[in-house]
This record gives sequence, structure tokens and C-alpha cells, in this order.
Amino acid sequence: MDEKILDITVVMPALDEEKNILSAINAVLESFRDFGINGEIVVINDGSSDKTGELVKDVIGKENRVRTIRHDSPQGIGASFWEGVDAARGDIVVMLPGDNENDPGEILRYYKLLEHVDMVIPFLFNRESRSLFRNALSFIYRFIINSTFLVNFNYTNGTVLYRKSILQDLPYRNKSFFFQTDILIRAVKKGYLFAEVPYKLGSRRHGVSKAVSFPSFMKVVKGYIRLVRDHYFTKNANNEHGFSKDSLTGLRRNDRE
Repeated sequence: MDEKILDITVVMPALDEEKNILSAINAVLESFRDFGINGEIVVINDGSSDKTGELVKDVIGKENRVRTIRHDSPQGIGASFWEGVDAARGDIVVMLPGDNENDPGEILRYYKLLEHVDMVIPFLFNRESRSLFRNALSFIYRFIINSTFLVNFNYTNGTVLYRKSILQDLPYRNKSFFFQTDILIRAVKKGYLFAEVPYKLGSRRHGVSKAVSFPSFMKVVKGYIRLVRDHYFTKNANNEHGFSKDSLTGLRRNDRE
């Protein structure tokens, strides 16, 4: 694949996903075809100790829309996302984990909304696909975030479509499981336009989620405290300069001035 700018870069973190990674990659490539998307997949092999890396290399030998970055040891999903952002050739970036829990078509069907906004944020309409415990955690988490930052998000940890330039515009990069929430709060409080869209979540076929664990929880707490500090106690944290030059938000505001 040449170095030209693409429509979309799918960042795909994968840690020991040998049973899921090929299905996840193929599902994205099928969605590229279904929606006429000129895109690529950047698999972030986050220190896998199984055959994930070998399987991805086999795919790369046959498919030039797939690239990979390998970590010698696990760095976490947030760090993997940001490394994918920096490597992305696409104007639009979205994270789809290598666990194949998400149907790429559920979010990629909305990519043309980026002609009008700078972020497309999915929310789940089939919450029954998750356990009562996960739904309760999600409700509590969402209540805390919305109450603290005076927003009204339906969901903040999904497969968000971002214009790459607004990600590069942010002054801070959280690298824990809190990274999506951190990005959304900072970007929305700065004034970037977004749209929320319905999204159907699938079920994980193999392995267990790495999202719910005590170490992950502690990193989320630290990220939350840092965001509160930056938002409420750091002067001009959200508006220290204008919008990114090719953001739709900036263009629309300039049209009105």
C-alpha cells in the first residue's frame, strides 16, 4: 500500500487473540467492501505470547491493507490506540479490538457522518447482550462521568469514529482503559461537534474480556482524577488554542463568522 491518505484507519489492539484475530480482520475487510471504504487495518500486537503475531503476518503476506506494530510486552489498550493513531494513514481513525466482539459494519456504516461532525459516538441499543453486572457497572460509570463533567453521553467506551486531526490536537493522551472517555470529554468541552448513533454489540466467542480487573479499575480512577484536575483546576485547559485546521467544527464556525 502506498503512502497516500486513506479514508479510514482501523486500529486493532490484540493481546493473545489467536482464536479471534483472523475473524476480526476479515470482518473489517468485508465492511470496507460493503461500504466502499478505502481503508487500512493497523494491528497492534500488544505483547501477545500466543500465535496472534504469526497469524497477522500470514495475513499481511496476502493483504496489503493490513499492517502491524508489535510490542515486546503488553502496554495496554490506550497506549496501543495512540500508537495506531500516530501510524495511521487515514483521515478518520476508529478502534476495533481484535477480540471480534464488535461488528465493524455497525460503526463503519456511519463514516460519512464525518462530513458533518468530527466524532461519531456509538451507544448500545442491545444492552441485553451484556451481563447484568456489566450493565450495572456501565450505568454507574456513565452517571459519574455525566454528572462530573455536565455532559449527557449514552456511552463513552465504544468504537468511536474520530477525525484524526482532532486527536492530534489534544494536549494530553491517557493510555489506560479511560482513554476513550478522556478524549470525548476533552474534545466536547473544547467544542468539537459530534453525533451519537445506535450500535449493536456482539458477543465475544473466545477468551475473556480484559477490561474488568482491579489494575484496570485503578488506572481508570487515576485517569478520572487527572481529567477532573485538568478540566476544573487548570486554566484554559479546553480552549488554549483554536480547532484543528481541517476539522468540520472549525470550518463551520468560520463559515458563520
